[in-house]
Amino acid sequence: MVETTLGSLGWGGQSILYAGRTDTGVHAYGQVIAFDLDWKHSDGELQAAMNSLLPNSIAVRFVQQAADSFHPRYDASMRSYRYQIFCQPERSPLRERFAWRVWPAVELEKMSTAAGQLLGRHDFAAFGSSPRTGGSTQRTVFRTSWKAVENHWETPDLVFEVSADAFLYRMVRRLLYIQVAIGQDRLAADVIRRNLDEPPAEVLQGLAPPHGLYLVSVSYESRNQSGA
Repeated sequence: MVETTLGSLGWGGQSILYAGRTDTGVHAYGQVIAFDLDWKHSDGELQAAMNSLLPNSIAVRFVQQAADSFHPRYDASMRSYRYQIFCQPERSPLRERFAWRVWPAVELEKMSTAAGQLLGRHDFAAFGSSPRTGGSTQRTVFRTSWKAVENHWETPDLVFEVSADAFLYRMVRRLLYIQVAIGQDRLAADVIRRNLDEPPAEVLQGLAPPHGLYLVSVSYESRNQSGA
């Protein structure tokens, strides 16, 4: 839809550049894109023009001219994701559009301890695959956290936040599945550490559903970028 919208504004390219592509069903309010466009007006007018044409499910939050060499994926220094879960036995159709309902309930302290094992540079081959055939599975995780967030529902949201230099394919969703299993006492507390120390030959099974995951932000050492 973004490419169609740009085409109606005079863009003649084949494809735009993304900071990263997410699985179907994953949300993003920090995606960054780049494109070449012969635009005679201001950045703000381009933002307004795009938002007037895009569907309600997509919004351009910021537009800025970037250097010709800028690439939103390869120039990124950090990416941050958020995942939301909640614990209750009965389904909640509205709430489950944006969070994963899990039951039995989890122990937040156990998941926080497990998340701490992710910090630093490790081989994450057990938790995802490289986007390129034969690519490195080494990644650096800068920060992780679990917190309970009160809301108007009967139970709080349990929110996981993680930032890294980059992520493997489906890495965050697999880590969520494993942490929830640890929080439910279905997996040992040291399963993450063991698989980081000695990655298995194949990626571990189990994925959290996509609808609880959000791409929050993409960071750059230089602020000279175009974002949507």
